[in-house]
Amino acid sequence: MSLKNFSFKIISTENNSRTGIINTPRGKINTPTFMPVGTQGTIKGAFINDVIKTGTEIILSNTYHLMIRPGVERIKKVGGLHTFMNCKLPILTDSGGFQVMSLSKLNKIDIEKGAIFNSHIDGKKFILSPEESINIQKKLNSDIVMVMDECPKKSHDYKKIEKSMNLSMSWAKRSKKAFGKNLRKGLFGIVQGGLFNDLRVKSIKALTKIDFDGYAIGGLAVGETQNEMFKVLDNLVDYMPKKKPRYLMGVGTPKDILGAVKRGVDMFDCVLPTRSGRTGLAFTWNGRVNIRNSKYKYDNRPLNNNTKISDLNKYSKNYLNHLFNTNEMLGSMLLTIHNINFYQELMQSIRQNINQGTFKQFHDKYIKIL
Repeated sequence: MSLKNFSFKIISTENNSRTGIINTPRGKINTPTFMPVGTQGTIKGAFINDVIKTGTEIILSNTYHLMIRPGVERIKKVGGLHTFMNCKLPILTDSGGFQVMSLSKLNKIDIEKGAIFNSHIDGKKFILSPEESINIQKKLNSDIVMVMDECPKKSHDYKKIEKSMNLSMSWAKRSKKAFGKNLRKGLFGIVQGGLFNDLRVKSIKALTKIDFDGYAIGGLAVGETQNEMFKVLDNLVDYMPKKKPRYLMGVGTPKDILGAVKRGVDMFDCVLPTRSGRTGLAFTWNGRVNIRNSKYKYDNRPLNNNTKISDLNKYSKNYLNHLFNTNEMLGSMLLTIHNINFYQELMQSIRQNINQGTFKQFHDKYIKIL
């Protein structure tokens, strides 16, 4: 295992888009990068070695869900999340802040205590403070740790979003203090402020004063349009530290990723490729394919003839159509790894085109197709 500290280096740029390398003791991450989501310590429907074969260099897991099941002490006892789930890759853990929003009916916010939860599993009470979120992520032995924040739902109520943003900035300070000094791990701050440009700028300025190893953009992918999201990114790009990685949380579709890379984003995560894979939707270079459609009953071509990962090029659309229409779990497994592989092919092509200075042409072509 490398003994390198956490660091980030920009390799090349084309307008606002850029390529770079995040170094961690567990391995390097080429950016722009996409992180498959393993919320509960597993990427649903996929073996981790197959995920690695796609070119995936980092995955995401979730503090809130692991805190509830199986419990952080159980994971700590075996040496951390990597050992627990047999994963050699770097792991980023979300702080649980998104669940403050998505499970809002089960929790309440206390400025000092944090988020007070009732488990969505058995109703058991949990208190997730900024300090406790960081402590859990340390016990999980995460390579990239996220500060505790409040992720508000989409709202045009300025005062409501401002109050939430200020709370997140207060929690960011507490998270940084709880994290302490650890040169081998990265701690990311999270920009909040909804769709209000002035609040977003105020948030990033507050975070840069605290000083983090990377900066995430939260509070998007919560119901806004793609144009609204891009407008937020357009406004933020000049204020984001240039020498630190930028992470757009919970995004997204291939078009979202292309547009965000154009605006200077380096890191992405989303459940879309795996969730879609389980329901029969495939992402391809020619657009989306609903494999359940009857037109694929006699199509004996593979979804991707150019990859041998998990023998994906040996399974026809005809056969996949049969698997999904008979509810066979193999169909979900094959389409999940296919979609992860497609996303990694997309990221590799994005990096290659930025390095060659041809990303604008690549973007303009595939933003219409994917």
